[in-house]
Amino acid sequence: MTGGKWFLLFGVWLLYGSFGLIMTSLAPMASLIIDDLSMSHGAMGLAMGAWQAVYILAAVPAGMLLDRLEPRLALAIGGTLIGLSAAARIFAVDSTGLVLAVMLFGLGGPIISAGAPKVVVSAFEGQDRGLAMGIYMTGPAIGGVISLTATHAVLLPMFDQSWRAVMGLWTGVTFAAVLIWLVLTTLVGTSKPQKPTGTQPSQLRVISELIRKPTIMIVLLMSIFVFMFNHGLNNWLPALLQSHGLSPVNAGYWAAFPTVIGIIGSLIIPRLATPERRFNILIALSVVALLASLLLRFSEPSSFVTGLLLQGIARSSLMTVLILSLVELPEIGERYAGVASGMFFSAAEVGGVLGPLTLGLLYSPSAGFATGLWLISGIASLMVAGAILLQRRVRGTHAEP
Repeated sequence: MTGGKWFLLFGVWLLYGSFGLIMTSLAPMASLIIDDLSMSHGAMGLAMGAWQAVYILAAVPAGMLLDRLEPRLALAIGGTLIGLSAAARIFAVDSTGLVLAVMLFGLGGPIISAGAPKVVVSAFEGQDRGLAMGIYMTGPAIGGVISLTATHAVLLPMFDQSWRAVMGLWTGVTFAAVLIWLVLTTLVGTSKPQKPTGTQPSQLRVISELIRKPTIMIVLLMSIFVFMFNHGLNNWLPALLQSHGLSPVNAGYWAAFPTVIGIIGSLIIPRLATPERRFNILIALSVVALLASLLLRFSEPSSFVTGLLLQGIARSSLMTVLILSLVELPEIGERYAGVASGMFFSAAEVGGVLGPLTLGLLYSPSAGFATGLWLISGIASLMVAGAILLQRRVRGTHAEP
């Protein structure tokens, strides 16, 4: 599979790109949907976040499914569920219908999130494995950028301001990605799930045993912190920049800057995170996240621009390097990569919900986001401590006779 593995990676990238496309598709059309469905802004907020609650519950079962089925079929199921979520939104007639349609995304999303690293672990080794992870991680970022930039600039004028038509286009793109994935995996093939060599423990027993491992618990806790950092800042960054005096237009441009830096970083940093220096890179990225959270407190251009640059570097690779650290732990490996990835994303999405929620609750008209940024700095400090502790634990384990 020397050459074919890159075709597999392309297929994974398309599926993950569709993930990002559909995940962000409501945001640029929110006002149109609110008017069309006679929704309140609160109901729209509920619809936007409905998938995350389902995702948290579905992530571990999705990982278990991935360890039972071959990746070809599992990821096709995940992509199909995402496509069906987009299609169901087209036919929503009220807020309840839209919420239910978005919830369907929460069933398919974790299959893609957990399945992508499993495919990469089985097909790539060494530096290529880190590079492959960095490449597929650009998928949701690029999908999100396309959705956010093309909707108003190109698609809504083209489709006579019909949000349903735009959603129909994204539905077609997602199902096309599933079809391409099936064609590529038919031509190249994917690894089969490992056959048990004896009495096979139940998946629930596997989860119970894994969660008792100190190294795995550290990674799961760090995943919560990483998602609180990423999702908290990502969701509130335009408003944060406006609180520094930027216009809404300029705030939007500068808020996209870390995304661009993140895409570049995703192609460079994970490839460098080979086993011998992975934890040093994880510590360095956590320190970079801490510095970013401190610099974003200041309104001077030199401070917040540097903060945005550092945020882009941190967000580009923190999750990638952390997942890589998890699936290459001796107690995980390829055999349990699916269920471990499911556990990772189930825990991480708790942070994905808490980050934006907490920063919103801590905002005040007088102090702005100052209190929330102190919280983010505290979280980044815990990430640094967790990375150092994880390094010591793993090296201590390897040092044992």
